[in-house]
Formats: sequence, structure tokens, C-alpha cells
Amino acid sequence: MALTDDSTTSSTNSGGIAGALSALNSASTNIKNAWDSSGGSQALGSIQSSLPQGTKDYLADAQNKVFNRKNLRSPTVFFGLGEEKPFYLERVPSLITERVKHNLSFFYLNYALLTALLFCLTLLISPSAIIGIGLLGFAWMAVIRATAEGSVQIKGITITQKQATIAMGAFSVMVLIWLLAHIFWWTVSTSGFLTGVHCLLRDASMHKDEEDRVEMQGDLSLDEESTFLNSGADVGTMA
Repeated sequence: MALTDDSTTSSTNSGGIAGALSALNSASTNIKNAWDSSGGSQALGSIQSSLPQGTKDYLADAQNKVFNRKNLRSPTVFFGLGEEKPFYLERVPSLITERVKHNLSFFYLNYALLTALLFCLTLLISPSAIIGIGLLGFAWMAVIRATAEGSVQIKGITITQKQATIAMGAFSVMVLIWLLAHIFWWTVSTSGFLTGVHCLLRDASMHKDEEDRVEMQGDLSLDEESTFLNSGADVGTMA
């Protein structure tokens, strides 16, 4: 009887998680469709096109540098697997400051990924947040259906689809802030603690010169007649 109850509870939880994930997917799809239909993409495109070319190049370069896949360190490097002493507490204040600065610049993408994973995991185990996001998705569906013909009338007042989308977007932001406030602060505090411990204890000094490494390309063919190889021998002979 106990095994039956456990299996029933497990299947119920699995069904609830699956339904919540489906609601999240539906909500994101509806919000994207509403954003596109309201002309948000066109407005954003016009803003981007009005930027000076120098600003565009600077933003594109910064984006490529910050989110460069090469800056995401492997678990071997992140945890120092195979190193003799990857974690230890430095006692000299100047060396501690130098270590923290280097780790923040070297592992920043790993820390960001850790924060995102903690946020997603916390969201999955928060039923109230999942239910709220699901209800928000259904609200978006209702707004989209009501304004499918371009506008809707409420007590004699005509509301266009663009106005309804803007109002719904503002309402969604306030609801998400209210729903995700505790998840956000828990994620920030937990990831901040883990990041601080890793920054303080991880000795990644052996990777400091990795960004200065130069990749050699091309063929270098040397023979016995090369001048710079024989210069030492010539000097010895003259002496």
C-alpha cells in the first residue's frame, strides 16, 4: 500500500512539473508573438539602425568579448582537476586581492552560468512561481485572442492591440518582480557565496598567462645555412 502511495505521489509531481514546463513554454511563445505583432521588433530595429556605426561596432565587439565561448572554462580548469594544490587559503592580503581579481576576470562566465543554473533550479522547485507564470501565460493568450482583430472595446472604450500589449507587458513585469523576488534574492545570495568561496580559495595562477599566448601559424623551415643559427658559431671562430 505504501509503495502504491509513493508511486502515485511521484507520478503526480512529475505531471505537475510537466504541466508547469508546458505552461512556461506557452507563456514565452505567447509573449513573443505579442511582441512581434505589436511592432516591438520593428521599433527595436529602427533604434538599432539609428545608432552610429562606431557605436554599433563597439557594442558588437564588447558582446563578442564578453560572451566569447572561449572564456567559459572547462570543469577541469574551474575545479583544478589534476593540479597539485588547486584550492588553499592565501594569507597575504595583497596576494588575496590579486587572486580575487584574476579569478573574477578569468571565471566570470562560469560564475554567470552558475547563477543562471541556480535560478532555473530554484524556479522549478517553487510551485507558486510556476503557477503564477502559467496564469500569466493564460492572461497573455486572452489578450491576444481579444485583440486578434486589431482592437477591443471595453465599456465603450476602444483599446488597440499595441496599447493592450504595452499594458500587459507592464503588468507582467510587476507580476514577475513579485513572483520571482524571493527566488532572485536567494539565487543572488547563494551564487554570491559560492562565487566568493571559489574566488578566495581557487589558485589559478598557472592560467594567468593564458590570454597572452600567441598561436603560431605557418611553416618555419630551417637549414644549416640559416644566418641566425650560425652567427654564434661565426663569432666563436673569429674569437
